[in-house]
Amino acid sequence: MPWRPDTLWLTATALLLAAGGIGSNSAVHAADGPQQFLKKSDDWFAGAEAKRLAENVLSHQSDLGGWPKNVDTSATHFDGERSKLAPTFDNGATTVELRFLARMVRATGEARYVRRSNKGLAYILKAQYANGGWPQYSPPPRNSYHRHITFNDSATTRLLEFLRDCKTADAFAFVPEERKRTAGEAFDRGVQCILKCQIRVNGKLTAWCAQHDEVDFRPRPARTFELTSLSGAESVGIVRLLMSIEHPSAEIIEAVDAAVAWFESARLAGIRVVDRDDARSPSGKNKVVVNDPAAPPLWARFYEIETNRPLFADRDGVAKYDLSEIGFERRNGYAWYGNWPQRLLEREYPAWKTR
Repeated sequence: MPWRPDTLWLTATALLLAAGGIGSNSAVHAADGPQQFLKKSDDWFAGAEAKRLAENVLSHQSDLGGWPKNVDTSATHFDGERSKLAPTFDNGATTVELRFLARMVRATGEARYVRRSNKGLAYILKAQYANGGWPQYSPPPRNSYHRHITFNDSATTRLLEFLRDCKTADAFAFVPEERKRTAGEAFDRGVQCILKCQIRVNGKLTAWCAQHDEVDFRPRPARTFELTSLSGAESVGIVRLLMSIEHPSAEIIEAVDAAVAWFESARLAGIRVVDRDDARSPSGKNKVVVNDPAAPPLWARFYEIETNRPLFADRDGVAKYDLSEIGFERRNGYAWYGNWPQRLLEREYPAWKTR
């Protein structure tokens, strides 16, 4: 049986956060906002507390239809200038709010929730590039990495899961049939975009970068310390999305098999990352990689594309090959190592192959 699409995002996000995050503490904001209420009952969504929180969520919806990031949109009411709201798909923004509103529609049937939900869906559909990818912000800035096809923070996979739910899940029964068809077509384009972005090294499929060029699909950098690379974190969510597709094509199966083989090749054995007291560090703590033959496997966040060597960088963008070679600020302020693919390799992929 295929995975349930309405739970896939929750599973992927929970696993990433449990494994040390996805590179930024700001990602937690979305999980602490409307996301935390999605498992509540329909009776709760029909009640006074949910309606109060829904007013807050609606107040943060931009005129374009999306929501800003790094703010708990359910906790406070936005009374500022609406032109200052910058909608995005980063850090869980927009899809989380739309899932919350969908629950409000199911519980109350109120037309304004339907209207605002459809506006948000229209924003997502309009933001998709013709080639199937999404920028981090829409409209995309011209001279910034935010215009690239964004897999970072699971942005694209989260959008695809949402669109699939809009077409198939009971929670989105209110979406007009024509819009459901459009959402399904957008999902299919997005999957094709994923397949086109998968990086080949010496003719062999591997994994994905956290960002890809919006025109020619080549891997691209983001922030100065996020170099062009193979991603040991974001690639996991992409593979999970591909494995969740019913009746996968031969091309999808090939992509998954190749990515899993790459995860195996990128496995780092015999090391452990520990926090040690260090008076030289501004925080008094320092992350150190130590040898430990009994340690469970780790993966680097970034790998050099041609060599498969783990990559690290400070804000100057200079590639380093050892965590100790970068400064205290980035060394201790980013998730450079994690166990992101472990559950995928040990349980999910074997079960998918059996199915």
